[in-house]
Amino acid sequence: MTLHTPSTSEPRAARARGVFVTGTDTEIGKTFVSCAILHALRGIGVRPAAMKPIASGAVWRDDAWHNDDVDALVDAAAVELPPEIMTPYLFPTPAAPHIVAAREGATLDIARIVACHDDAQARADYVVVEGVGGFRVPLDEQLDTGDLAVALGLPVVLVVGMRLGCLSHALLSAEAIVARGLTLAGWVANRIDPDFALADANIDTLRRRFASPGVASGPGRLPYAVPMLGIVPFLKPAQPRIAAASLDVAPLLAASDREGRPDDA
Repeated sequence: MTLHTPSTSEPRAARARGVFVTGTDTEIGKTFVSCAILHALRGIGVRPAAMKPIASGAVWRDDAWHNDDVDALVDAAAVELPPEIMTPYLFPTPAAPHIVAAREGATLDIARIVACHDDAQARADYVVVEGVGGFRVPLDEQLDTGDLAVALGLPVVLVVGMRLGCLSHALLSAEAIVARGLTLAGWVANRIDPDFALADANIDTLRRRFASPGVASGPGRLPYAVPMLGIVPFLKPAQPRIAAASLDVAPLLAASDREGRPDDA
């Protein structure tokens, strides 16, 4: 399998407002938070679209392939994109992208995803791009979803699933995002485990670490403070419209404006 990509050595200049949503792991509520962000943007008059460039696990229904995450994003967005633009790579088998693509003889093409993103930007005020799994999910033998984020050139939101082990996962993910030259525009604490008794203590720890850059020198220290966008409560069933009230999306709009500003502005 060959994955074609633009240069991933440094992020390209963003040409419109948007954000890349990643998470500390799989099954930590990335789609739920992405939908909440979409509703929050709509609540302040922004017309957002959503992309899930790579999705696996789909069923054939009503003469089309359906993926639960993609359908949820469609419902939350104000601008509905053509399926081939929103999700250029949709696989029926639920598995890691590089594995399922290889088994189905598909060629993942980051340049194609970037072109789809450019199309989406022309149709909407803002584009929320949800990644797949965590920040460094392999796309082939060399590239991963971090390379996709770099190619898109968008600021990044990190969704932290509040459960045992989340502290290390969150800090390592943040370090990886910044190391790629990307802007970590904010993080969200998502309460995915109602029985996690120490969730508040973990949130406080991350809040302090993300808000206090350069406490000590050395690798792994963030060069700037990263705002907390909100604490999303555990909701069953998931109700992203309600969760949107827990989010502050103003830092995302500001980060996107900075990313898209010409160097000589």
